[in-house]
Amino acid sequence: MLNATVEHVVKQSLLYSYVLSQPFAVYMNSYPMIQSKALLEAEDLNYGEHGEAIRVLQEKLNKLSYFNDEIDGEFDILTEYALKKFQKDQGITVTGQVDMQTRNMIIKAEKTKYLNKLVDLSESVSPGMISKDVKVVQTALHYFGYYQGEIDSIYGPLTAKAIKIAEERHDIDLTQEVSQTQLQTLHTHVDHELEEANKNQVEKEVKKASQPKVVEVKSKEEKPKEIKVEKTSTSSIINVAHSLIGTPYVWGGESRGGFDCSGFLQYVFATQNITIPRTVSDIWNFSSSVQSPSVGDLVFYETYKPGPSHAGIYIGNSKFIHAGSSNGVTIGDMNYSYWQSRYLGAKRVR
Repeated sequence: MLNATVEHVVKQSLLYSYVLSQPFAVYMNSYPMIQSKALLEAEDLNYGEHGEAIRVLQEKLNKLSYFNDEIDGEFDILTEYALKKFQKDQGITVTGQVDMQTRNMIIKAEKTKYLNKLVDLSESVSPGMISKDVKVVQTALHYFGYYQGEIDSIYGPLTAKAIKIAEERHDIDLTQEVSQTQLQTLHTHVDHELEEANKNQVEKEVKKASQPKVVEVKSKEEKPKEIKVEKTSTSSIINVAHSLIGTPYVWGGESRGGFDCSGFLQYVFATQNITIPRTVSDIWNFSSSVQSPSVGDLVFYETYKPGPSHAGIYIGNSKFIHAGSSNGVTIGDMNYSYWQSRYLGAKRVR
């Protein structure tokens, strides 16, 4: 239903000037249809990634009653679980990946949900009414971009105006019972809108793929500073790790400008010509278990999600160096209650 494009909806809005003056994340929240557009245009999303597109994904899965955890923009195990359950219920291949087919199904399911609520309840509300049904209608109208006021359960002038706009734009009387033929037509509008959005996105991707790749060649002066070591040894690993203390934490960071947990580990071992996986869970599977840690071994913890999600390099005396989200690269104490209760074990990179 309500197949106006995002650009048309926004430009018809009294909030257009506000939208143009706000950061993307702010006005995207003001217009759910812009959220859908952003999700459609995102690259395929996978476990371990983070960002605004993941937050949009979580919000949509939450509205569809699949995701009930904190909406934090992190593609963690709970997000993956919700996504797989959605894929299973929709009868599509369960991959845990947000590919184009999954994005389409999520957006279609959400639009269908609001469409049905609007059609089912719009004839049961009337001007001056204050009720939960009015709130549902306002929410649905807001989703499609027609209602711009506060969702307050009060059928006032703004609600009446939004319903009138929707009726005129789509030649339908929402205050009367909607026939099955009309309902099918509205659902067809939803399908058509998705088809057009997909067509435009595919054209963009094809155009992008056909563009010649530009490889930036940096001069010697621009080359990042490297740590050179004569040979691989436990002491050199510890020395490199110590030299990085104070480096700030950056999600996804893997350079001296900033590290996340696994990026720090990968960087340190790379200076010794040792290649390890990029994520903590993969490093856990890659390394060999030891009964108790020795200097240079890795110690693993379960923090923000089930299973290994944080790790550091053991330096002796129950201490380890790690990239923490609060203080960046620092020294942690394994005896501290927080770490003690989350400790999973030690492993060695061979």
